[in-house]
Amino acid sequence: MASTGSQHLTSFLHASFPAAVPSSLSESDIPHLSQTLYPNVFYTDNEKVEISTWLISASHIAASDEDEAKHEERLGTLNRHLSTRTTLLGSKPSVADLALYYRLSPAVKSWSSEERTGEKGYHHIVRHIDFVQNASMFGLSLKPEEKVDIDPDDIKFVSKPIGPKEEKERKKKEKTAAVATPTGAATKEAQTRLAIGKSKDENPAQDHQEAQRNPAPGISVNSTTSAPVPKREKKEKPAKQLKAAPASTPLSPNLIDLRVGHILKAIHHPDADSLYVSTIACGDPPGTENTSEHEGTVVRTVCSGLNGLVPLEEMQGRKIVAVCNLKPVKMRGIISAAMVLAASPRLGPGEEDHHAGPVELVEPPEGAQAGDRVCFEGWKGEPEGQLNPKKKVFESLQPGLTTDGEGRIAFDAQAVEALKGEGKPAGLLKTKAGGLCKVKSLKGATVR
Repeated sequence: MASTGSQHLTSFLHASFPAAVPSSLSESDIPHLSQTLYPNVFYTDNEKVEISTWLISASHIAASDEDEAKHEERLGTLNRHLSTRTTLLGSKPSVADLALYYRLSPAVKSWSSEERTGEKGYHHIVRHIDFVQNASMFGLSLKPEEKVDIDPDDIKFVSKPIGPKEEKERKKKEKTAAVATPTGAATKEAQTRLAIGKSKDENPAQDHQEAQRNPAPGISVNSTTSAPVPKREKKEKPAKQLKAAPASTPLSPNLIDLRVGHILKAIHHPDADSLYVSTIACGDPPGTENTSEHEGTVVRTVCSGLNGLVPLEEMQGRKIVAVCNLKPVKMRGIISAAMVLAASPRLGPGEEDHHAGPVELVEPPEGAQAGDRVCFEGWKGEPEGQLNPKKKVFESLQPGLTTDGEGRIAFDAQAVEALKGEGKPAGLLKTKAGGLCKVKSLKGATVR
């Protein structure tokens, strides 16, 4: 069984699905096969993009020209992904599962028991391979000799899987326990008192009723002659201090979280002709909201209306500048978690924007890394976690984003209504090291 080449993959699929997969099927049609192969399964727009992503990953994961370290990194990422999923999409079968089986099964056949199920083995990949080749839900027609021989009892190492939610909850409990640990007898006594059902603000009347129902040994309780319970003095509560109103943040272009981004890959949006869907590394730490993992790197999914304006091949593997604190928006079914910054000619008075271009992507300086922050010189301010869409901060500042006579990205305060009269020169967009961001050729352009 060959392990490379889209035509060989087509032949593999044709053997099991001759009516659905013609032998002449082109590579570009393979991502759309899932609905044909599994007509009873509904795929969301995000899942369609994920299928395309995994098909690309599958073609790389068994590449013969890849160095060993990168190969192991890809396998590790895939193994972690499958540790909490039955299939690549979670529980739904797709053509990506079949492609992955086709690419990886020859390699898994040659793996030792230690590589398969040892302490550093790829347990979940092996489980997925076995599931795909035997489960009727995938519909593969394989001869016994074509299958990977997997012994379910040959387990070298068993580890308890911990999902991301469980790990987060564990750390939260540890932090809470550390804060709540008693440090003295008084604390211990207070905890004991709370543990038996007493609250800090005990009710004397309730205590008296409880004593009559459950008298202590040796004490006779008579409801008609019991002494009145003295009223407990109320403690005066300290007057609440009024919190000072938060100081309003001065308007500044540096409230925008502008970072160097690295486009790892870009594809056509499955349901929008004008959009690209890019996978971009922006330097986010693991677990950041609205991020995912791609081949061991934390990434954001970004939709941009650049189809027809920037060739798709020019989007691949390049560095860009991304706006990272806009509120994520759903664009034709796919959540976009950032914005790619680009320049286009500034419109004259009365002109309409027909989105005909030209458009040039903002380029960070050479040597800049994904996640490096870029900001406008001469302006103070730190980026907010997420710009409040109701305050329209970006919309207010965007008219000031421009290019100067050398194509360098600059901020012109005089073009922003709320900042007119500040008297500040146009600040250039720079990295911390002083490198300048620019576009290829457009001068005096609009940047957005």
